[in-house]
Amino acid sequence: MTEAASQSKTGVSRRRMLGGAIAGTFGVAATAAAGPLASAAPIRQRQNAPEGTYRIDLHAHFLPPDYRAALLEHGHFTIGGYPTPDWSPEQAIAFMDYYGIAAQALSVSDPGVSFLSGREASDMARYCNTYAAGLFKSHPSRFGAFAVLPMPDIAASITEAIYALDELELDGVILLSAYDGVYLGDPRFEPLMIALNQRNAYVFVHPAAIPDNAKPALPLPDFLEEFTFDTTRAATMMMFTGVTQRYPNIRFQLAHAGGTVPFLSHRIGIASETVIGKMWPQDLPKASLLDTRQQIANFYYDTALSGSAAAMSSVLAVTAREHIVFGSDWPFSAMTLPQTGSHDPAPGLSDIFNADQRMEVERLNPLRQLPRLAQAVGQ
Repeated sequence: MTEAASQSKTGVSRRRMLGGAIAGTFGVAATAAAGPLASAAPIRQRQNAPEGTYRIDLHAHFLPPDYRAALLEHGHFTIGGYPTPDWSPEQAIAFMDYYGIAAQALSVSDPGVSFLSGREASDMARYCNTYAAGLFKSHPSRFGAFAVLPMPDIAASITEAIYALDELELDGVILLSAYDGVYLGDPRFEPLMIALNQRNAYVFVHPAAIPDNAKPALPLPDFLEEFTFDTTRAATMMMFTGVTQRYPNIRFQLAHAGGTVPFLSHRIGIASETVIGKMWPQDLPKASLLDTRQQIANFYYDTALSGSAAAMSSVLAVTAREHIVFGSDWPFSAMTLPQTGSHDPAPGLSDIFNADQRMEVERLNPLRQLPRLAQAVGQ
């Protein structure tokens, strides 16, 4: 979850303070899909999830003490409309144990460290990444981590990415959908993409909050809808500007089941259905605008706040099940995962996946992408 990525001259966040989060119960469609591009299958009886502590959580956040203190000092009392939560390794492990999660790949949510600037931002990124690496030693089988970078400072971000991946051996990098209104895919981010591609990096794309003057004035917290739209904008820009084609070694994970990318996949790729797309020479690679179907299939999609047949059927319509990974969004999902009652953090996944398929989505797929963490948990 996230809040404003920058501050006004007075030091107060540009995001309006929303006095709490909206919690709701949403119905899900009990449809199923047999695989990529398959049509919906008949409703089937829900099966039980696998037993035991097996899940690997690739969408989980952490707020190291100094980082959380800095957020509050700069007016970030809510993140995406959700009250800025407490976090500690002990709280995280208690949550994991309750919901059968073997390990979490931790990441700093929006606003990253971009509410700071210059040396302060670089120092805070280094603090968060070093803190995460320390957890590998104190709790070696329970935590992985994606490095936060001092964006939008590209030179400093490349330096931190190299240090975090090569020296600290973090499991990947987290990037926000946009920084100061500039979306991933913009040419100014090209040097960073080159560095990440050289390292075969796993990149978790998380939404960023939109400034109030750039979105409708609706009385809803950003995490309900706006986050999904911003992930979609980032993914679309990366496809249309050719980032996902030029840097095939980067594996991009889209938060919250890809936002609205699966639903809009046909519309995004409509150019390929025009006469230009249909007459494109077979022996020439398609321009990115005409090849969105393959690029959408290459993304990875997490289940955070999207564990339903409706969301997963949409994802399965555009990619293979091997590209779906488990995510809890904790501690920002604490209101919907209160550690009472069911020990299944995403029971709706059983409306679309059987037990073996859930094992694949919730454990095997994540571990295939993060070899260091896979070795640490003893896959």
